Amino acid sequence: MRRPKRGLIVREPYAGWIVDGVKTWEIRKHPTRVRGPIGIVSGGRLIGQVDVAGVEGPFSAEELRAHEERHRAGAFLEAYARGAPLWAWVLENPRRYSVPLPVPPRRGRMLWVDLAEVPWPGSDQTEP
Repeated sequence: MRRPKRGLIVREPYAGWIVDGVKTWEIRKHPTRVRGPIGIVSGGRLIGQVDVAGVEGPFSAEELRAHEERHRAGAFLEAYARGAPLWAWVLENPRRYSVPLPVPPRRGRMLWVDLAEVPWPGSDQTEP
């Protein structure tokens, strides 16, 4: 697997479910053009990576109820959507790192983090 250049910030337990392959859709308020490997960052640590394979949607929160086994968001969807359409980022090839890597802190609310400053073990530019 290639080393990801950017990381998506995701709360637990969702981040763990993504890197363990349990959650295969990440629900967001906007689609993304990003494809390929991304890191999954939670609690200031890069815990693994996954490939963004595509985007599906838009969906209403009600339509997404039929896909609970993919997104695992449960009742959270209604409050998150607030009536707006939602998009499913399709995730593939999950991998949890055996040792999470510290991600330098940034100020403010962020969706993505640049992983260029993450101290990767070794110098082969691959994930741990």
